[in-house]
Amino acid sequence: MKSYLIDASVYIFRYYFALPPNWQSRSGYATEAVYGFTNFLLDMLARQPSYIACAFDESLGSCFRNEIYPDYKCSRALPDEALAFQLAACREMAEVLGIASFSSERYEADDILATLTRKLRRQAPVVVSRDKDLGQLLARGAVSLWDFAGDRHLDSGALEAKFGVRPEQIPDYLALVGDTSDDIPGIPGVGPKTAERLLETFDSIETLLTQLDTLVTLPIRGAKGLVARIEEYADQLRLAKRLASLEERVPLDVKLADLRPQPVDVYLARALAEEFGIGGLSKKIERTFAGADGELT
Repeated sequence: MKSYLIDASVYIFRYYFALPPNWQSRSGYATEAVYGFTNFLLDMLARQPSYIACAFDESLGSCFRNEIYPDYKCSRALPDEALAFQLAACREMAEVLGIASFSSERYEADDILATLTRKLRRQAPVVVSRDKDLGQLLARGAVSLWDFAGDRHLDSGALEAKFGVRPEQIPDYLALVGDTSDDIPGIPGVGPKTAERLLETFDSIETLLTQLDTLVTLPIRGAKGLVARIEEYADQLRLAKRLASLEERVPLDVKLADLRPQPVDVYLARALAEEFGIGGLSKKIERTFAGADGELT
């Protein structure tokens, strides 16, 4: 049984920046990201998954994390009209291809993926992404993170080998070192190696904060100064972990059956592809949804 949960934005932006603007919709917008993303989805569907879903981001600036930390993702700009068109078109293509698609103005795509991972726990889902933040889902039922473009799978063991922490410690790790992509501040002077050492010894930042007196006894360079910095930034550390921890109770009105690939109107899919100027994928759409007897399904 194959179950795929797709971090859509990662791949939309990959194709947006990697492909030349060789495709254009009938309304005059460039659609290179739509072409790349649709081609990617067809490749995923060709694997005949039992379950598949896409999570899209629509919460920039309106996420619940902005309520507790207004500077969360403050360095990211809202998409302009041309990019917004492509983002919406990518979701339209996902839906016409029978893939359940989700977004929220309050929760991020990562939270949606966490919620779907919990729902599909018994189906051992693969999270299709290269975002390290999602590594924590390996402790919540996902069997691996799959960077489709690089064809690299990261399971719990591989993640621990790469970052030096267990999947469930990813929020603690990010709280210590910070995450510049999300504008989450870290503790000054704490890099990956120090964070690894701290979490190896104390397991979590909560334990670390209650056992700071033992930190000075460890053979860590500048331990006394580190204790002082952690004490100074204790509240920030707790806040940063809240920001980095994924919410797995997003209110999604979805049943398990909704996450199965849905029947596809091939003629409608081809018509939409033509509308978006990616009619070159029509034959691939036909092949993807052809039945065993060669007839379109």
